[in-house]
Amino acid sequence: MKFSAPSRKTPARDAFVILELIFHATVHNVRKGQGNAIVGMVTTIAQSAALVAIFYVIFEVMGLRGLKIRGDYIIYILSGIFVFMTHVKTVGAVAGAEGAVSAIMKHSPMNTTISICAAALSALYQQVLAVAVMLFFYHALVHPLVIDQPVATFGMLLLAWFTGAAIGMVFMAFKPWAPTLIGLFNKGYVRISMIASGKMFVANMLPGQMRALFDWHPLFHIVDQTRGFAFINYSPHFTSTGYPLRIALVCLAIGLLGEFYTRKRVSLSWNARGLGQ
Repeated sequence: MKFSAPSRKTPARDAFVILELIFHATVHNVRKGQGNAIVGMVTTIAQSAALVAIFYVIFEVMGLRGLKIRGDYIIYILSGIFVFMTHVKTVGAVAGAEGAVSAIMKHSPMNTTISICAAALSALYQQVLAVAVMLFFYHALVHPLVIDQPVATFGMLLLAWFTGAAIGMVFMAFKPWAPTLIGLFNKGYVRISMIASGKMFVANMLPGQMRALFDWHPLFHIVDQTRGFAFINYSPHFTSTGYPLRIALVCLAIGLLGEFYTRKRVSLSWNARGLGQ
């Protein structure tokens, strides 16, 4: 006769189980792209470093150094690159999270909420580690690092991550209904963000007509506010932290409603066609 001690289900126990699942799913997502976690991190760091090098050359060739903020030139570039990379990587990770008919959802208590959280956290982990490594080597080998308000600057990085997760949720929620169209929207958003994020120029120095072309993008506000916190002699006058936060909350609400609606009407036939992933 088999004896077993009964386990009492409590809210604290359920929360611990969910957090444990999110942790393991996050580790799985981090290692999913590369078989070796170290190789994956080196790849992420190399991508950020390559983008920094590209924009450095662009600024030099086009003579845009005069448009920068008075201060550390590399920090000016890094403040835009890091925020941009964190945002777009999170959008892609959440938009590509496991859907309701994915094979892993057959293993209880796995669900789409855990999948979305794991995708967002894995993107945040990779980008924060890449930022820390690059800033350390820059501080140790090139020039001492001076950031006016480091906590607030990191807060802007988190805001870029949160905004990216919310926008990615919208793409994920509606992808099963029109995968090709949503895929195009996702790629188009990333391409537009390359310019509309404002990482190549300063909002205070733009004329009003040109600033209106970028003011709609939440990343434009986040990048400008990041530089306001990073540099002691720069104060953003035309951007705010409230606008991207409101955009993120609206997209989060739309994404949650869309994901709930899709999950209730999901069909196993979607999986055979490659949908719902």
